[in-house]
Amino acid sequence: MSLKERIKTQARRLGFALAGVTTPEPPPHYDVYERWVRAGRHGEMAYLETERARQRRADPRLILPECRSILVLAVFYDPPASSPQSPELGQVAAYAWGNDYHDVLTERLRALVTFIEAEAGHAVPNRWYTDTGPLLERDLAQRAGLGWIGKNTCLIAPQQGSYFLLAEILLGLELEPDPPFTPDHCGSCTRCLEACPTGCILPDRTLEANRCISYLSIELKGAIPLELRPKLGGWVFGCDICQQVCPWNQRFAVRLGDPAFTPRLGLPAPQLTAEMSLSSQEFNRKFKGSPVKRARRRGYLRNVAVALGNQRDPHSIPVLAAALSGDPEPLVRQHAAWALGQAGGDPAQPALAEALHNEGDPQVLAEIRQALERV
Repeated sequence: MSLKERIKTQARRLGFALAGVTTPEPPPHYDVYERWVRAGRHGEMAYLETERARQRRADPRLILPECRSILVLAVFYDPPASSPQSPELGQVAAYAWGNDYHDVLTERLRALVTFIEAEAGHAVPNRWYTDTGPLLERDLAQRAGLGWIGKNTCLIAPQQGSYFLLAEILLGLELEPDPPFTPDHCGSCTRCLEACPTGCILPDRTLEANRCISYLSIELKGAIPLELRPKLGGWVFGCDICQQVCPWNQRFAVRLGDPAFTPRLGLPAPQLTAEMSLSSQEFNRKFKGSPVKRARRRGYLRNVAVALGNQRDPHSIPVLAAALSGDPEPLVRQHAAWALGQAGGDPAQPALAEALHNEGDPQVLAEIRQALERV
């Protein structure tokens, strides 16, 4: 076998289901990325708009001047099951049901680089990333032959669907590039655009991050806009809707994902009222080594409060009232007040009225007043 084939074989042994090679030439859709950033569609993700990051995304050789090849890799995770039957349960994006892919894939990438250097017989300049570096991953993956960028903005592999995670290794080593994947198999289908609750998917295969449920529940650090809260439904971390409705996933999604991402107990469908009571220590213990920890306790409980508010269930009033009166985070109290207003009725009014006299944060007070108007 050629060196490239030996590398791909070893990548599969390490758990990478897909592997392809491309050149370090500028990504073909960089102009789309530039327009997206200039339009402010990246929300508060400031790391995407810095001059240095933009230059590096335009030319991977600015990351590794010796780069001569880029190895693009993918690992599958289990596609989501059907939505929880009980309204008391929340929803977490399927990629986050198991261990944090950053931790898992970093070890595999390091092992693969060690193998490459042993096969080459010398040290090889390299950099590796998995959703952490200034690379246009989907562009590189398409050019490496892994699949096409779908209308839902995800990379779709023709016989596997889109439930996978990407990683890249920049190599100071000449490897023959694989042919790019040029067909577009989305055709006239628009199911993902029609199914998105917030209408965040745009016609140019990008999305308006400010309206995306994944962005709102993970990347956004402040309050979720009032008009978007009802559209989050029961999602408390991420969202799978645009992938769930995709025909390529319905027909071809791999049903045996990588064992490292086997769902943890209680993560696919967390019990919302129990989650609302998590202390900082309990949150850190429960989500140690999980992607959910990225939202931090304040962001996660903000999301849980919104999910409870969307239930409009009077049974959630006691835990929301406890959060409003005693949670140390103003962000959590703010969204608990909103959720109490959604639950409505006489049981919510005393908790809101009491908090109105005791609360000192102006944003929380504003939410309490609005909630009282609703009840």
